[in-house]
Amino acid sequence: MSEPQASGRCCMPSTRRSAQDAVRVQPPPRTEPLGPVDLVDLVDPVDPVDPVDAGVLLPGGEFLMGAEDADGVAGDGEGPIRRVRVAPFRIDAHAVSNERFAAFVADTAYRTDAERLGWSYVFAGFLPAALRRGAARPEATPWWCAVGGASWREPEGAGSGVKGREDHPVVHVSWYDAAAYASWAGKRLPTEAEWEYAARGGLEQRRYPWGDELDPEGEDPYRCNIWRGVFPTRNTAADGYRGTAPVDAFAPNGFGLYNMSGNVWEWCADWWGVEHGHAPGNGRRPSVDPPGPPDGTRKVIRGGSHLCHASYCNRYRVAARTANTPDSSSGHTGFRCVAPAH
Repeated sequence: MSEPQASGRCCMPSTRRSAQDAVRVQPPPRTEPLGPVDLVDLVDPVDPVDPVDAGVLLPGGEFLMGAEDADGVAGDGEGPIRRVRVAPFRIDAHAVSNERFAAFVADTAYRTDAERLGWSYVFAGFLPAALRRGAARPEATPWWCAVGGASWREPEGAGSGVKGREDHPVVHVSWYDAAAYASWAGKRLPTEAEWEYAARGGLEQRRYPWGDELDPEGEDPYRCNIWRGVFPTRNTAADGYRGTAPVDAFAPNGFGLYNMSGNVWEWCADWWGVEHGHAPGNGRRPSVDPPGPPDGTRKVIRGGSHLCHASYCNRYRVAARTANTPDSSSGHTGFRCVAPAH
């Protein structure tokens, strides 16, 4: 089982288990323990979130999974292109928002991995100069800063917040955090096969959820929230966003699903692996609801984020993939859930 190349760390630094990325951070002191009381001023009261929201019903069926794209990252295991069949299932129309995650925390008093550890990774460009200068950084990816107090409720560290970003995707959540939310909601995380089937939106072997052109010509050419400009020094925000966008920003794909490319990385259920069995046309039947490897050290993440750029991480294509340890968190990783079709 091969490891992602260095560009994989650019996409999502490992918070916990990578010796190369290991850092020590002193979180800021708190006078009161974290808990539901901290949600009082976090978001405005709205209609209660239904923890068993039905999601979008997808018919399932056979599709061509993976790609043999020249822009693919060697070692990522995008190929070979293979026939896969998935059963019908329901999937959230968009990533879980800060508002939804706040409802989960209010109901359960759950503490995320970032909150327990006292820090998480924040993109340096979102921080004031003084905090950037004093932050520990991974040697391989110095645009990431380990920030004390950074968590889903304080995305840029102590003193920040999600007021005004209630409809943005929750970030700084580990795979374990995402799985805990899914369980509370009566759902689960999608398998990698389900995720890619959903992302393709009914299109066959297209690069993006809307077709082969990243920015199609027309009145509204921008279809996703990615880095526009020169990474990591200049983001023109031509698509409208420097950081995360609302979970329902941009046009949905053919299945009615939002932001399957860009905005935030999304956790999948599968352990990471690059051996996918047979390719189509060899006389074998398609893989049916493949669950991925039986074990591993890292979980698959899909979709790319607002920090992805073609110069180093063209992983906002629907077949692109990478992974991270399940206890890692950062400011550009979230998730969405799936549920049975019935």
